[in-house]
Amino acid sequence: MTQIISIVNQKGGVGKTTTAVNLAAALSEAGKFVLLADLDPQGNATSGLGLRQENLNHGLYHTLVGQRRIHDIVQNTAHVGLRVAPATPDLAGANVELVNVEGRENKLADILSEVRHAYDYIIIDCPPSLGILTLNGLVAADHILIPVQAEYYALEGLGQLLKTIELVKNNLKPNLNVLGAVLTMFDSRNRLSGEVLGELYKYFPNNIFRSVIPRTVRLAEAPSFGQSIFHYEPSGKGAKAYERLGREFLDYFENKNSF
Repeated sequence: MTQIISIVNQKGGVGKTTTAVNLAAALSEAGKFVLLADLDPQGNATSGLGLRQENLNHGLYHTLVGQRRIHDIVQNTAHVGLRVAPATPDLAGANVELVNVEGRENKLADILSEVRHAYDYIIIDCPPSLGILTLNGLVAADHILIPVQAEYYALEGLGQLLKTIELVKNNLKPNLNVLGAVLTMFDSRNRLSGEVLGELYKYFPNNIFRSVIPRTVRLAEAPSFGQSIFHYEPSGKGAKAYERLGREFLDYFENKNSF
């Protein structure tokens, strides 16, 4: 059964797109068929897998406004089994153009229903905001994953995000599941990182992934080469961390093991 996971945090710079790209790559490396939907107008997930926005004629924007079907815009990547529904610069306009559209919060869900049968996992990289695009990402998803940076201000706004998710559950998607949080940019030498992890347990007492994503230069460099960490530095600690996270996902969804 296909699982749709939205990766959400309205704060920028928390490793959201890095997690979307490398979790999708980890699942494909494990033999799964994966679609990464880039819902962020910045298009970092698109370029992070080697696709240049300026070379794309169509993307998710054109499906959201009814100009193209999703089959027409999906692109292959260097990972076997991993495809991307890319973001183009036009996507920034969707926030305005969808405002007065009836059923605007369901547009992405309707689009993904056309291809859901073709994938094991669909990963949605949401923008760092709580606007109409992120709302579409929440309504389209079965599960929510929240990356949290191991920094002092990391938990700022987390309460607001969880409140927004609760509103979506109560009014639009009753079966939406908060899968949990994954700690990113973790430095074991930094006492603050440990303190943030402790605070995070207050928000997610039973839902924190055991796989912690370390702060590494290689993870930051990989997108500029249009590669996931598995192609950029396959034996590094960043790749090993996302491989572990991928295994946790497979254990949770396919072996029905809890965290």
